[in-house]
Amino acid sequence: MSTRPSPSGPNVTRRMKATGQRDTPAELALRSRLHACGYRYRVDASPIPGVRRRADVLFSRARVAVYLDGCFWHSCPKHGTWPKANAEWWRAKIRTNVARDRDTDHHLVAAGWQVVRVWEHEPVERAVRRVAAAVARGLGARRA
Repeated sequence: MSTRPSPSGPNVTRRMKATGQRDTPAELALRSRLHACGYRYRVDASPIPGVRRRADVLFSRARVAVYLDGCFWHSCPKHGTWPKANAEWWRAKIRTNVARDRDTDHHLVAAGWQVVRVWEHEPVERAVRRVAAAVARGLGARRA
């Protein structure tokens, strides 16, 4: 990928600086609800030691890695958009993110992990049900 282009304006700069990599409102809502349901987990942790791909929420014993994907950064089919300014650079950047997501999923599944991908727009209760089901499957498989 080429060198990062200059922002197209001060509003873009402000918006990008305000976008955190972790503890986003969607992540906080999901983690809060999971915790209220009695789940304990690790935050921003690597499922596989030595691999730099970090899960947003990690259930080590159940071997479940949860990724909460932003619609813009991960090319949501429902809400993803393509910027007009610096369009070529952004398309390459977002496509690289998506390819990395698929590669991460592949490596984790091959290592015996379940991967749960949650879109930032997904209702929290639905996401919690999906995560809870994966954790139950993971814990059940460990007991068998």
